[in-house]
Amino acid sequence: MTAMIRTQKVCDAIVCHLEKLILEGALRPGEKLAGERELSQRFDVSRPSLRDAIEKLTARGLLRVTRNGTYVADFLTPMMQPLASLLTDNPRASADYFEFREGVESQAARIAALNATSVDKDALREHIARMRAVQKDDNPTIEAQADVDFHMAIYEAGHNVVMLHVMRALGDLLRNNIFYNRNTLYERPGVREKLLEQHAAIADAVIAGDADAAEAAAARHISYTFGQVKDIQRDSKRLEVSLMRVGRADLLAD
Repeated sequence: MTAMIRTQKVCDAIVCHLEKLILEGALRPGEKLAGERELSQRFDVSRPSLRDAIEKLTARGLLRVTRNGTYVADFLTPMMQPLASLLTDNPRASADYFEFREGVESQAARIAALNATSVDKDALREHIARMRAVQKDDNPTIEAQADVDFHMAIYEAGHNVVMLHVMRALGDLLRNNIFYNRNTLYERPGVREKLLEQHAAIADAVIAGDADAAEAAAARHISYTFGQVKDIQRDSKRLEVSLMRVGRADLLAD
């Protein structure tokens, strides 16, 4: 009986530890955990206790066990997929998204400037260095991915777990081009350089701990991005109309 109680306490301790790692964003949705043997050694617990903990977290929807291993569950995906279906090709989606982002990004940058640790600041420096490096490769897809990753780092630096998880879920929609085509944005003349400059300004303000400057820099960045997206959408619509006019001859009698 005593051994059973002890095993249960160990199991609960593992559950609490892994829950905290997931909540704080240290373990991210989609990431694969180490194998059972390695985890049991790392936690210095028995494998049965570890299995019980994984089973509890799986039942709560935080872990996903497959034949290939145990993964952190994409626990917000079931909510976001129907939303993505509703927003796809919706003309209001981009405007509403950027209106939402302007408020959130401004506050996220402010909070990050107030709460970022030295580790967070080093991570932001690394992200900016990566963005400078990938820009030289002239690969819009990689640059767009680095863009999303940078904003995730800002959320992490803020240490607001609600904001982190909600915006991480929205980041998945952004990666799937639900609101606008990120590659097209990065292919627009002069935009890549301007975006890098704006991201660096946000990072510098956060690293300096200047909340006002960080908030203002983030607001300018989102406003600029939305302006470029509107121009892209306008140009695309004009091209569509021009092509319709060119193709009208196929619809007329000889």
